[in-house]
Amino acid sequence: MSFEMFFIGRDLPVHRIGLGTGQLVGKGYWGLRGDRADAVKLLRHAVMRGVDLIDTAGDYGPDLAEELVAEALHPYPMGLVVATKGGIVRTSATEWHLDGRPESLKEMCEASLRRLKLDTIDLYQLHRIDPQVPLAEQLGALTELQREGKIRHIGLDSVSAEQLRAAVELAEIASVQNRFHLLDREAVPLLELCEERHVAFLPWGPLNDGALTASGRQAVDGVAEAHGATPAQVALAWLLHRSRVLLPAPGTTSPAHLDENLAAGDLELSPEEFSSLDEIA
Repeated sequence: MSFEMFFIGRDLPVHRIGLGTGQLVGKGYWGLRGDRADAVKLLRHAVMRGVDLIDTAGDYGPDLAEELVAEALHPYPMGLVVATKGGIVRTSATEWHLDGRPESLKEMCEASLRRLKLDTIDLYQLHRIDPQVPLAEQLGALTELQREGKIRHIGLDSVSAEQLRAAVELAEIASVQNRFHLLDREAVPLLELCEERHVAFLPWGPLNDGALTASGRQAVDGVAEAHGATPAQVALAWLLHRSRVLLPAPGTTSPAHLDENLAAGDLELSPEEFSSLDEIA
């Protein structure tokens, strides 16, 4: 991974390709996917390969993804950043609801601390803004947890640029997570604001479930062939070239696929190649 490090919250250095844990659990983020031992092996392989950003959530499983992270990696190696999320209550593979009440967010954070076996969560992200609860109350709860030393940095998931502007008036925001990939640029205004404020942008679904090459296949395949790379590696490399604040954390269940994703960090796109990919959307 040859790209420069990014400092989340200006004090947490991470490589710019991390690992998401959503694929370690079943469809609809419900139950376990595959064998538990294989998930543990994958997480350990990721850290061995230099991954230092693990992205998870309390509702993945629910609970299971965080438990897997702790089972595989605790006691955590120095420099490993574990990011998790709260604010969603998942009741089945197809049913979930938001709960941004301060007391609920505090309970969710405490539960994540127990499952992850941590005293402090490096990056705790509000999984969704609850429209039924004033934003000031939701961020106020997270700020209280931050003052208590239970959260180091606060992040947001699935927000607009306007919501981020409102949030930074209420709390120090270190990250956002939104959909952004080669074929979906809707979040460009948010990305530009993140660049202005040195806010990490963790694009979720950075490979669009493997369908990135359905449109613009000729451009993607041409760049991939020129570099002896896969289309997925080209898509990740485009993200890394697109902005210094983008930190993709694609999920996988395969160590070989993880290695392939990490190798995208060594893919240097020429200005012409980047331009041809940029025009796809």
